[in-house]
Amino acid sequence: MTNMMAEFKERVKTEAEELVTAVFPKKVTELDDLLRTGVFANKDLNELHIDLKIPVPHALGDKINCDEKPTKKRRLEAIENDLGSPVYALPLGVSPCNEHIVGIIDTMKPHIQGLVNHTNKLKMWIQFLIPRIEDGNNFGVSIQEETLAEVRTVEGEAASFLDQISRYFITRGKIISKVAKYPHVEDYRRAINELDEKQFISLQLVCCELRNSYSGLHDLITKNIEKIKKPRNLHPHNLY
Repeated sequence: MTNMMAEFKERVKTEAEELVTAVFPKKVTELDDLLRTGVFANKDLNELHIDLKIPVPHALGDKINCDEKPTKKRRLEAIENDLGSPVYALPLGVSPCNEHIVGIIDTMKPHIQGLVNHTNKLKMWIQFLIPRIEDGNNFGVSIQEETLAEVRTVEGEAASFLDQISRYFITRGKIISKVAKYPHVEDYRRAINELDEKQFISLQLVCCELRNSYSGLHDLITKNIEKIKKPRNLHPHNLY
């Protein structure tokens, strides 16, 4: 059992060091290319707008007699109509997702998932390197703990980006249902366009944050790699 744990720790160490030295610089380049020449480059927000496939019904026009005094039955019908039109089916079929936003989400999700996995690996690596608690000579240990705290922060932020994506679809679905129920209200249709534009900008910021997180972790760890790997001086008396 001891040998199995030793092999596991050694594998985590090797993979984590490879992440820092080889994978992180590559991820920084990939994400920077996405921002400069990829899906986010020179994007006109008006190009994000799509047809909701929910037509506006024809107005009744002259069929309504505004001078006619409403009966009690018609007043009740008017009150019921304030609740919106019942929607049993959409005449043009499914109201689609925004394919532009979905394409960007499909591009970004593997990067988000990758950062979560990478930070989890780094977290285990640093925890394995922290020595047992002793009095004195703990400066290197404090560097390990600060680095570990930063890794945990990045991991939490990356996981929250996935929550942001799911909230976007839930919010958009609710507004789409309003468009279907109140097809003559232009504000709901405009709200969909505004939400899609906001999500595009949010995904652009997510890409920036992922790039900055990889870059920051690489910089922090490489600058302090000696103290992270060997937090305590083996010969503390040489300091005096």
